[in-house]
Amino acid sequence: MDIKEFLDQSAGKWFSQRTNHYISDAPAQSGKSDIIVEILASDTPEVVQLCQQCNIAPVSALCGVKVNWDGIMAGEAKKQIGSTIFVPVPDSNQPNQGKILRPIGNSKQPRVVGHYIMAKDDSLTMITEDETMYTEERLWFASENLRFRTNIIKQSGGFTQTSFCSEIRMGITKPPQKVQDTPANT
Repeated sequence: MDIKEFLDQSAGKWFSQRTNHYISDAPAQSGKSDIIVEILASDTPEVVQLCQQCNIAPVSALCGVKVNWDGIMAGEAKKQIGSTIFVPVPDSNQPNQGKILRPIGNSKQPRVVGHYIMAKDDSLTMITEDETMYTEERLWFASENLRFRTNIIKQSGGFTQTSFCSEIRMGITKPPQKVQDTPANT
């Protein structure tokens, strides 16, 4: 599987259950959310703008991926609602690797260029880092409608968080195929 096939398979609405673990005295947290993954054409204005901000030719972009989430962590009253996009830009010399362009929320730097690796086991790993934070996210499918995700977040102040998510697709993945009519035996 290449990254485009992986991203196409990720499109849709997912129910996610997450557990966060902290490398400190903080207790683990659990939460749930609905996630919608949408594949954007490489000429979509959001994709073109992010490429231009990162000094990458938009024609180099494979596509864009828009992710919306709406969730809550156990014990918290405030919902976590948000949206982001990322853009994979394949490396022409190594087709299973490339750059990941991502905007950064509350950072002085409006975007970051990371990298991705599509492994032989069909897992996707995306790594982004800057002077204040390192993030590593690994995603893989257990079946067409079940995927798993792990995250590692390290901040320069010593804060480290890991998480594990299981995500179940909500609804049909593909439209049903039409059954061909067969001529009656004569």
